[in-house]
Amino acid sequence: MTDWKKRTKAVHAGTRRSQYGEVSEAIFLTQGFVYESAEAAEARFVECGPDEFIYARYGNPTTSMFEQRMAELEGAEDGFATASGMAAVSGALTAMLRAGDHVVSSRALFGSCLYILEDVLRRYGVEVTFVDGTDLDQWRAAVRPGTKAVFFETVSNPTLEVIDIKAVAEIAHAQGALVVADNVFATPVFSRAVELGADVVVYSTTKHVDGQGRALGGIVLGTRQFVRKVLEPYMKHTGGAMSPFTSWMMLKGLETMDLRVRAQAATALALAQALEGHPALGRVIYPGLASHPQHSVAMEQTGSGGTVLSFDVGSREAAFRFLNALQIAVISNNLGDAKSIATHPASTTHQRLPQAQKDLLGITPGLVRFSCGIEDTEDLLADILGALEAAQGSQAARDAAE
Repeated sequence: MTDWKKRTKAVHAGTRRSQYGEVSEAIFLTQGFVYESAEAAEARFVECGPDEFIYARYGNPTTSMFEQRMAELEGAEDGFATASGMAAVSGALTAMLRAGDHVVSSRALFGSCLYILEDVLRRYGVEVTFVDGTDLDQWRAAVRPGTKAVFFETVSNPTLEVIDIKAVAEIAHAQGALVVADNVFATPVFSRAVELGADVVVYSTTKHVDGQGRALGGIVLGTRQFVRKVLEPYMKHTGGAMSPFTSWMMLKGLETMDLRVRAQAATALALAQALEGHPALGRVIYPGLASHPQHSVAMEQTGSGGTVLSFDVGSREAAFRFLNALQIAVISNNLGDAKSIATHPASTTHQRLPQAQKDLLGITPGLVRFSCGIEDTEDLLADILGALEAAQGSQAARDAAE
């Protein structure tokens, strides 16, 4: 299996079949497991073998298959599947930290990640220092002896800043800190995070892994020691485990993920190239464009610009007119779906951030995040161009009326 390519691992890795020899992975919809004797029950609670289970909150055969498959894809030793992406982020950080610990984080984060770092961890006595994740000098200044962990989104949401994983990992490891990377935008298809130095990799599997808008899910990947000795005790006692049915859906999503994500990334690049320089757009942000500030880092780390682009239509009003004029892409706050999704971060996913913080992160009133689906690229481009024209036409009509 170690010689298999990622697309093969996404279909076959971690498979365990019952005595019936089923082709599709079985769903073990059970909350508990039966022991042959009281002695066997006692022994399992002392030490649980790789094919032994106690309770669905601790582990389940279907979920175990998903964890093993994701670990093989990422090049990690082990994984723990969680109820959502945020359960994975909060679990990974909270399981390793205690009062008095120090964490350094990039400041360009999803709103819920910021809440965990700014509110939850600080509430319990963890010191958190935020830096511009693209500035290595700021990382060097902030990471100090005794820093327990660094945290960043490998590609930030929604302004698509790209973190130099290898360089930040070298800075962190020199001071004995663990590197925790939220890798959603890079996707397991393009990821080299572990190879580049990440110790713990977190995914919201709600996104590209499921890829079809069906279920929430997440996973934490890392060394076996971290996953089973640090993370698992915290997760199994606090109840953030993935359900067996969700694990089965995620396994099914993995089978087509490589095909979907590569098609989505190709579409994203084509759209970004076509839109760059459009007179209605103040900027087009896509790591696959040579104009992106971290283009070379993105190409070195993943070889792809990813499935998401962002662009600025100038104002909140223009953004709303644009969104309302779309015919194919839907307005929602998810990403990585088979359906193209347009989002206005300033009024939805990042709404609660103070304006000064939005300004600092570049989340302008006119910024639109566009997650490319698997629709025809020409249809999507026509949809975007038509919506831009409609938004401009509406504004022109308003200007004329005034």
